[in-house]
Amino acid sequence: MVEIGEEMPKVKLVDTEFNEVSIPGDASGKPVVVAFFPGAFTSVCTKEMCTFRDSMAQFNSVNAKLYAVSVDGPFANKVFRDTNKLNFPILSDYNREAVEKFDVALNDFAKLKGYTAAKRAVFVADAKGVVKYRWVSNDPTVEPDYAEINKALQEIQ
Repeated sequence: MVEIGEEMPKVKLVDTEFNEVSIPGDASGKPVVVAFFPGAFTSVCTKEMCTFRDSMAQFNSVNAKLYAVSVDGPFANKVFRDTNKLNFPILSDYNREAVEKFDVALNDFAKLKGYTAAKRAVFVADAKGVVKYRWVSNDPTVEPDYAEINKALQEIQ
């Protein structure tokens, strides 16, 4: 499990345009928020991502980079992003590298034996890539505390 005070794991994922994105490397010395979500178009995931969309001013005020990550392919993520007018990168962890490195794999998701999704989780790292906030839920129906995420961002400014 990635703990507070540790360096954020380095992963390479693809965005909705099939561009490779390195986390936290592509944030160029900015604070980074990585929000894992189980699946595009599920009700709680849609609500969570739209809440982040509507809160981008908070991320921008501290010059933070937000990345959302799911195991869905870039095709589904693109439609999800466009449908919900999401204004931050949605990254595909189709090979489950990130969910393993961050230790947020949700095995047998939705009672589908062998299907691994991402647990709902949020990691906040400072500009040096050190994790300052971590929240992981074993219950995919539970949303993060958005005020806590904002507080963590304000504290690392």
